[in-house]
Amino acid sequence: MAAVSFTVIGLVLAALAGFFGYQAATATPFWLTDVMVLPLAGGLIIMALQDKYARMTKWIAAAFSLPAMLMCIGLALAFRIDGAGGYQFAEHASWTPALGISYSLAVDGIGTAMFLLTGVIIFAGCLASWSVEHRVREFYALLLLLTSGVFGVFAARDLFLFFLFYEVAVLPMYLLIGIWGTGPKEYSAMKLTLYLLLGSAFMLVGFLALYFASGVTPLTFDMDTMLKTAYSPGFQKLFFPFLFLGFGILAGFWPLHTWSPDGHASAPTAVSMLHAGVLMKLGAFGIIRVAVELLPIGAHAWLPYFAVFTIVNITYGALVAMSQTDLKYVIAYSSVSHMGIVVLGICTLTDAGLNGAVFQMFSHGIMTGLFFALVGFTYGRTHTRIIADFGGLGKRMPVLATFFTIGGLASLGLPGLSGFVAEFMVFLGAWRFNPVLAVIAAAGIVFTAAYVLRVLQRCFWGPLNPHFADITDANRVEILCLTILAACLILFGMYPRPLVSLINSGVVGVLARVGGGG
Repeated sequence: MAAVSFTVIGLVLAALAGFFGYQAATATPFWLTDVMVLPLAGGLIIMALQDKYARMTKWIAAAFSLPAMLMCIGLALAFRIDGAGGYQFAEHASWTPALGISYSLAVDGIGTAMFLLTGVIIFAGCLASWSVEHRVREFYALLLLLTSGVFGVFAARDLFLFFLFYEVAVLPMYLLIGIWGTGPKEYSAMKLTLYLLLGSAFMLVGFLALYFASGVTPLTFDMDTMLKTAYSPGFQKLFFPFLFLGFGILAGFWPLHTWSPDGHASAPTAVSMLHAGVLMKLGAFGIIRVAVELLPIGAHAWLPYFAVFTIVNITYGALVAMSQTDLKYVIAYSSVSHMGIVVLGICTLTDAGLNGAVFQMFSHGIMTGLFFALVGFTYGRTHTRIIADFGGLGKRMPVLATFFTIGGLASLGLPGLSGFVAEFMVFLGAWRFNPVLAVIAAAGIVFTAAYVLRVLQRCFWGPLNPHFADITDANRVEILCLTILAACLILFGMYPRPLVSLINSGVVGVLARVGGGG
């Protein structure tokens, strides 16, 4: 069996080598397909292994997620920022012409920023899962499959392809939480799946409406063609809420957010990182890419009303986080609050607001990835997540305490860290949109500071709980994971210009199609 496993691995590696060799020989820049294929190929190789090769499985997952991250960095560096927006690295091939379905990929500055976020989170997530010992093969295979789906959503320029990748990204969460989760994991997995399938149903209605109402012959799911279609004002106002709510469920939009905290709390560490760090961003990305861009009249009609609900997201999430006793639930409800800031930025339809929303998507993704990794590492040593059980952990775990402090300060918007840049731009756009909403939203920072400082003081500072006198600090793999994430928070907090310029090149195109600015 071992010989068969290694033979399969060799064949897959040979196929990959041939694929990349063909690209090099023909100078075909299949950047996006490459990035999508890497995690999937890693998952296939892992499934060919036997269960006894658990340690090899972890190394293979890291070996495939690392080049995926590096290629995402290369993608961001190679992206041409020309100030006029536009999609780059386009790939197109006819798939099912009779139904108007094509394999069409491309990214603008917004999509490229999300590729970068996903690449960082998946590599850090593989490192954070080093302690997984139960059904290791299946865990990493599903994790990498989910990642390929996420990359596909951020690159798809065909609505059918978009929906297909969206389902691939979302559905593995049921197994990842239901098998490897903790606490009421079956309940959390089922609740998450039912809510997200409800969102998918709303999305599908909107997608089919766009498809049949486009008026082109033959009918097509091509998003670039739909952008040129003049949908009637009545049609746009009718179907915009379907798309907004369909994506808004995944984005944690109140009051359809209740699946999120339970899913966060029950998920294993890497799944929580991907869940909060990347999957919730699929919802916000879909609102921008599909709902707002394809139905601009509907966006102008409905977003002022949806903006009011985002204020509830921000304040409610922060207040509930303050009252939590479980450390993971604190981070989970903080995600609800921070995603409210993202959606508020989108609702403003201003350049500052949209730039801030996408920057917040990136910043919050890295920050929650850092938080959930830290909670997982701390739980692995203390076997508890109850805040009252902790105390003085910084004396025994100074490295973990330092990284937790960096994440906490980024969460409350300390200048010099990426959270401040994102929130400042969103609140600037919100002020231009509606000063009253901006003031109420900004007040949420006070609540955020309260629960962040409370957690830091009760968990890591003060007198040491004697029960934890012998616990150890982070190991080298954990330090590498945390350093990558913290470095992003500091780098883009101190020098946000490259990321802002990248994002703005996509926002310019969105505003040109939708109308807005300011």
